[in-house]
Amino acid sequence: MTEILAVFRSRSQAADCNTRLKNFGIPTSLVNTPKEANVGCGLSVKIPQNLLPRARTLIISARYSAFYGFYTMQNLYGRIYVVRM
Repeated sequence: MTEILAVFRSRSQAADCNTRLKNFGIPTSLVNTPKEANVGCGLSVKIPQNLLPRARTLIISARYSAFYGFYTMQNLYGRIYVVRM
């Protein structure tokens, strides 16, 4: 199963983004950024794949300074693969 992550370098901006997306009706959740993303410690917002275009528009328009990018995350046979979109 593929998951979409919006990766942030700031925990407070990730939390703000999560709240913002939920206010616009997008069911998101805060998760720890996987170490495979090589971003350092931080939080990511997990976004449903089918709502990515809408979420992308909202995140870009908010101009978060700590936003690092969108990643796909797959767990295959116990190994996590993270790829920047």
